[in-house]
Amino acid sequence: MAGSLNNPARVLKPARGVNKSVRVRPWRGVVLVCAGLYFLVPLAASVIFTVDVPNQGITFDAYRQIVSADGFGSSLLLSLELAAATIAVVLLLMVPAMVALRLGAPKLRPVVEVICSLPLVVPPIAFVAGIATVLKWGPEHLSRTPLFETFVALQNPDFPVVLVLAYVVMALPFVYRALDAGLRAVDVRTLVEAARSCGANWPQALVRVVLPNLRGALLNASFLTLALVLGEFTVAQLLGFQPFAVWIYSVGGSQAQLSVAVSVLSLLVTWALLLSLAGLGGRSRSASASRG
Repeated sequence: MAGSLNNPARVLKPARGVNKSVRVRPWRGVVLVCAGLYFLVPLAASVIFTVDVPNQGITFDAYRQIVSADGFGSSLLLSLELAAATIAVVLLLMVPAMVALRLGAPKLRPVVEVICSLPLVVPPIAFVAGIATVLKWGPEHLSRTPLFETFVALQNPDFPVVLVLAYVVMALPFVYRALDAGLRAVDVRTLVEAARSCGANWPQALVRVVLPNLRGALLNASFLTLALVLGEFTVAQLLGFQPFAVWIYSVGGSQAQLSVAVSVLSLLVTWALLLSLAGLGGRSRSASASRG
């Protein structure tokens, strides 16, 4: 030991398993570039299509016509109302269920996961066919009962509640994943027991203690549901309603540049929301780490 200390020419060898240098893996950059081109090239082509008019050059008339287009405001407002109602219903349904599942029956988690993932494997056409079959029961079998008015109210074109119910089912996989990730990062049992020991009842423990710690998961679930509702086309089209996505499709038949311009703007807004969500999540994690 003394000889090694007195001999400056002797260098200690690195321990086994320690990399002497960071390995450069160029394939990661290639994959990233290919993924970027896959998303950016169609977007760039769409933007060029909206601003490049033959024999006129570059013009932004398609974007100027969006606000004044017939049906734009009403369809967008309808989609936003449907999104708000869907977010409220799915969170009111899933948050208490997920917390109760984690506290009282954690062994049932795989069963609930499979049930919530079923909308991913059911084709939208089959889903719409089932909804349409149920809606036909009203005029065919329930026309002389009070339930007939309920079926009529569900299909009110000003605010089709049937679309909210359909979107809640379609959003279950995304909301479940977001809430499950948030609950895994929080010791829910300890939080609830601490709140109960301080005299809080179950609703107070859920609202004042658990939900503030699930802010990031709730934002994730809300934005994913918003993106789903704004972009959903099949169910609304086949049921005969005209929210935002269906309006874009209908306008595309006569005003192709306008429909593509609206699609580009909606895509950019969705990306901006997701990026802002990622930024808020990163800041909240850094703030919690600094407090810890």
